[in-house]
Amino acid sequence: MSTAFAHEARTTSMNRDDLDLNEYEPRMNRPVRIKIADFQREERPKHVIVSDQFDEETLEEMAGTADMIRMLAKTRQGHSFLLNLLPHKRAMLYFTQPSTRTFLSFMAACQILGITCNEVRDPSTSSEEKGESRFDSIRTFSSYFDVIIMRSVLSRFAECCAYLMNDLEDFNHRSIPIVNAGSGADEHPTQALLDIYTLQRTFKFESTIDSRRTMSYESLRRNPQYAGLTRGLSGKVYGFCGDIGRGRTVRSLANLLSLYRDVTMVFVSPDHPKLSLKPDLEQKLLNRNVRLHQVDSFEEQIDGQPVIEMLDALYMTRIQREHDDPNDAGAYQGIDFRKYCLTTEMVARMKDYAAILHPFPRDKNFGEIPPEIDNDHRAMYFRQARNGMWIRAAVLASLFGVDRQISRYFQSEYTERHDYNEDVL
Repeated sequence: MSTAFAHEARTTSMNRDDLDLNEYEPRMNRPVRIKIADFQREERPKHVIVSDQFDEETLEEMAGTADMIRMLAKTRQGHSFLLNLLPHKRAMLYFTQPSTRTFLSFMAACQILGITCNEVRDPSTSSEEKGESRFDSIRTFSSYFDVIIMRSVLSRFAECCAYLMNDLEDFNHRSIPIVNAGSGADEHPTQALLDIYTLQRTFKFESTIDSRRTMSYESLRRNPQYAGLTRGLSGKVYGFCGDIGRGRTVRSLANLLSLYRDVTMVFVSPDHPKLSLKPDLEQKLLNRNVRLHQVDSFEEQIDGQPVIEMLDALYMTRIQREHDDPNDAGAYQGIDFRKYCLTTEMVARMKDYAAILHPFPRDKNFGEIPPEIDNDHRAMYFRQARNGMWIRAAVLASLFGVDRQISRYFQSEYTERHDYNEDVL
């Protein structure tokens, strides 16, 4: 195929996809709470499309499943049990947007549960190069696989694929779950789940084998500065720094954190329409009674205290240059981007128990988190990446209905504790 003809075929396919997306416009424009019913089945996920699907109770249940899976996977017997849960299931990883961590963590999650994986990562190797629409590709995949995990530059595509599957089910055709692994600049629900899971584990204030915590909850509380510290995600101050406007991970995580009580969010970003908090997310957070602040520096004070010193958790992001257009270079000239990069001196001023997260990849050229911070006990981002594997395994277990089986097995085999018989002494 000539280069010109290939370009024409791709353009035709994209135009056709745009028309197909428009067919779902009425459903996409419904209120979120009404749409969610299309992604659930009997109070369980049918598809995983938006972070709004999850409430506080579901987040706790999902974290509990992830904890059980990670503990079972450490023993030969538990590992064998997990491998035999879903060996009859097959997953298609349809990643037409570049990804490393999300792709590999989903593949690892599938392998933990015994699910066979196949992949399409380059649409130029598929029939889309010949003009096939993405929707025809998805329906074809649904003939061969039991779940489609997809990452796309099209912000509405995963949602529309879920509607396609529901329509097929209505006509008694084969229908399978759709998992949104990143959708344009809109949503990244499973990234938000792993972010929440990391915070849930952090704010338990428990010292475990894989924990970097150096101080117990009791000793922290003895410090007058932390006298009001509580366990859990409620009552915390969460900071988001960097590319707030284009960060789909920021949108999804802020959305989930707003479910918790007495939450404050501080957004640290340049005063630029592409990079700062979008009005729709701002209004949504305000409607949920989030105390919200927008600042352009960690040094800016809120109630007399610098932002960097008041945070319980900080979510750093890179500036997403891949979304820039030719006019942005000029518009950015007056911005001092160094204000949106951490330093060891700044980290030293943070609360001792504060968590620093990053959705990755970090930009070695921008330097939002320099490597010398990696060994600080507050740096949770590599642990956060590993948590993605466990929580995504929990998501798949929930989709296929084996999470309760995991819980029953865990309760029967792994809840007994050693009795040291100290009462007789």
